Amino acid sequence: MPRFLRIAASLVAPFMLAPAAAADHSFEFVAEHLPEVAMDNRFATLPLWSGATPAGVWQFTLQGAVARTSSGAMRLDGPMLSAAARRQLNDRWAVHAFGFFDELGFSSSGERRPLDTLFTQPPLALPAEALFTDLRGMYRNIGAGAAFSLHKERGWLGEREWVVGALYQRVELSDYRANYQVLEGPSTGASGVVDYSAVYPHLTPFAGLALPRHSGTWRWTPHVLLAMPLPRRGFQGRITGPGFDLSGDTASAGHGNVFGDFSLTLGLDATYKPWGLTVDLGSLVTQALLEPIIHKGIDQNWVISVYKQF
Repeated sequence: MPRFLRIAASLVAPFMLAPAAAADHSFEFVAEHLPEVAMDNRFATLPLWSGATPAGVWQFTLQGAVARTSSGAMRLDGPMLSAAARRQLNDRWAVHAFGFFDELGFSSSGERRPLDTLFTQPPLALPAEALFTDLRGMYRNIGAGAAFSLHKERGWLGEREWVVGALYQRVELSDYRANYQVLEGPSTGASGVVDYSAVYPHLTPFAGLALPRHSGTWRWTPHVLLAMPLPRRGFQGRITGPGFDLSGDTASAGHGNVFGDFSLTLGLDATYKPWGLTVDLGSLVTQALLEPIIHKGIDQNWVISVYKQF
């Protein structure tokens, strides 16, 4: 290609790839919230609500889900898998054990957003509008946990099941990076890579309540779960550019431990008892409605979860 054509292409590419209007929230702000929403989607679909069985009986559950979270042209989507075992100890108490593996991919067709790095201060005039391209990387959430549940029949709530437990999870953000080019201000034209690859281990206690209701061959189970990933951690990042390569995290930079939010999730399981098959209709609706409110900058979020009990 002739040299003048290459120069012309480099000048018009940012305008061809960028959205018509710049986004309100910075790239880093949304880059942090995407994996936090994925963590909430996992809490919402933990395989905890299989229903009471006779004492001494083991019950096993396999769960599969697909999730998609988006902000502008930024996406995080992929499958979520889990398995659980439950043993009824007596007519009231049961013990649960479970494990899960979620693997979702980051992508974007090109995004114009403010560049503002709270994990470090690069030698750029920030915040500044920038074009982000070639967003890629993987989100993995691997974990296991245990819980006890208490089943009761009487009282003003009717049939109900309380659950309390804890899980260990390891959230891995690998190769989670994008290219940037500053479009406005004194640093116009500066380019490089911003990378949010990191590992965040959490011990997460949780507690919840389910209210099973029966209608012939169907069981309807509204449930609520509170989860608290501990400890909250600084969001890590790395940025390269003309003459610099800097790393850090928001806590060390004085912007606090921001990663790993308190989670409140609501669901409604619809179980066809003859097949032992459950669809979580509630989480499909509530995760779509609540996450854009809880995590600003998120435009859409949905998760479809199905269980099979044996």
